[in-house]
Amino acid sequence: MPNLVPTDWLIVLLSLFCVLAVGVLLRSSLKTSRDFLQAGRALSGWVCAVAFITAGLGWQEVIAMGAAGARCGFRTALYFSLGAVPALVFAGLWMMPLYYGSGARTVPEYLRLRFDQKTGLLQAGVFAVTSILSGGISLFLMARLLQALGVFDPLFYANGWPRQGIFLFCVILSAGAVLVYVLLAGLAGTMVNQVVQFMLIVAVFLPVALMGLKSIGGWSGLKALVPAGIPQGAGGVAGAGALGTAGVGLLLGVVFSAGRWPTDFRILQTAMAAKDLETARRIPLAAAALRLMLPFLLVLPGAIAIGLPTPQNKTVVRNENGAIYHEITVVPREAAAGRGLVPARLDPANGAPQHDASGEPVLNYDRAAPNMLMHFLPNGLLGLGVAALLASLMSGLAAGVMALSAVFTIDLYPSCMRKEAGEARSLAVGRWAAVGGILLSIGVASGCSSFNIGLDNILYPLLLCVSLVGAPQLATFLLGMFTRRATGHGAFAGLAAGSVAAFLHYGLTLSFGAAPGVYGGWIAVVHRYPGWMAQCFWTAVLGFAVNLIVAVAVCFGTRARPEEELKGLVHALAPKAEIQVWWKRPEVMAGAVLIGAIVLGVCFV
Repeated sequence: MPNLVPTDWLIVLLSLFCVLAVGVLLRSSLKTSRDFLQAGRALSGWVCAVAFITAGLGWQEVIAMGAAGARCGFRTALYFSLGAVPALVFAGLWMMPLYYGSGARTVPEYLRLRFDQKTGLLQAGVFAVTSILSGGISLFLMARLLQALGVFDPLFYANGWPRQGIFLFCVILSAGAVLVYVLLAGLAGTMVNQVVQFMLIVAVFLPVALMGLKSIGGWSGLKALVPAGIPQGAGGVAGAGALGTAGVGLLLGVVFSAGRWPTDFRILQTAMAAKDLETARRIPLAAAALRLMLPFLLVLPGAIAIGLPTPQNKTVVRNENGAIYHEITVVPREAAAGRGLVPARLDPANGAPQHDASGEPVLNYDRAAPNMLMHFLPNGLLGLGVAALLASLMSGLAAGVMALSAVFTIDLYPSCMRKEAGEARSLAVGRWAAVGGILLSIGVASGCSSFNIGLDNILYPLLLCVSLVGAPQLATFLLGMFTRRATGHGAFAGLAAGSVAAFLHYGLTLSFGAAPGVYGGWIAVVHRYPGWMAQCFWTAVLGFAVNLIVAVAVCFGTRARPEEELKGLVHALAPKAEIQVWWKRPEVMAGAVLIGAIVLGVCFV
């Protein structure tokens, strides 16, 4: 159990003070709804780029990347992470000119401008529900992990507070801080805080990765001790075995990233807040360059964690001045039954370590990154690790709250009231939407705790959300952006059919070893996949394909809009910016990023 000293508590309090201070300092710049929802489109490009990558680097992603490194090995997880680079390049070169150039303030508003009201409203409603559920699940998993780590146990024991209150304390602490600076400074405060939070994550995970690499014997020791492949429990992808583990990782990364980075408004809002179109195009490309370093910050510690010595009970006998001393070290049973710093999962019924069908312990890979922080950060700096975990949670939650606020104010509220809100009303509606989003997320987190949701894998809800929501939406965006023949009726029918097909597939399938419920099969189990990754992969493929087929069929039976109405909304009819200096062109930057990704991938084949 970690023992936070006063210096650690001071660091945690200072980090919370900094995020609140940013909101207070930027409060004077918030005068209109444009300032609140779009940061006035006045922030510099580098702030937007860091905020772009941090918005997609919430607490679940930070923990999941470490878990992927421990589960699959550094090489496979590296390729999974590199799979996001093509999606980021595609978003910067081809999608941002239409998002920004069309004058749309949100992604659903772009669909409304490109197709019709019902398509934009459907996407806005799905996004709102997804944001609330994602925020609540993130709060639930974060609070449960901090409760399991015992980070706040000494504080509660010292004051005589019941330990059961730690869960609610963690939820209120994070959600309350986010709500304060969101209400004070809107999107600008959120993005500036995301920059600060990214720096804190780097400051914590970089030295931990270096110390861990040194302790394991460098790269040669890492290769010798760490597994290199996707285990059966994670699930392979049928038909992709010939690609090898690295190829499977890259395939999964490309598929899931394609359904997330180009369509998720929680991330795209930071680029759509840029001061001009060319800056907006460069932001995803700069984020792709930053993405190249993330495996060494977040994946590597997880891979190291499983290769370190496994802690065991031990007794040391020493003789001092004729007296014999026995020093007994007792480690928790889950740690002793685990591998390296990755503990085993405990059976909630009897508290004993769980084992699979072959008798091997079922490892809790989500504890890899947090345990690395607890292992390598000494007392006095351990608070820095806790602050980094809280910062990653707040960055993702704040991005979701601000995106929900913008979508509700711009897309949902006018549809419900059947009129556009005035300037003062829009600012008030945006703030109340943020409050509602936080309260509903807290409600979802409390509901997950009350009903004892058996969700033991942080990466699963992330991939499932992309599979159910992102992949079907991607087909709609591609049709709208690259074809003039796509119609509103076709887009709406395809989006609805693709989403329904993905949900049905999720409800009718299950992975081996999982019980029906949150992992699928809640309608009936008609097929079992070798693992949850395979289940999510084919859910995404099915949702995308059904959307595309239905949309194309309906489009051919309906009348397309005239070309003059599609200017700025379709890629072929979008204005082309001329940049005289060749090295400033986004295409050059994109080429450099892709070359860097290829070089990095070749070095670790």
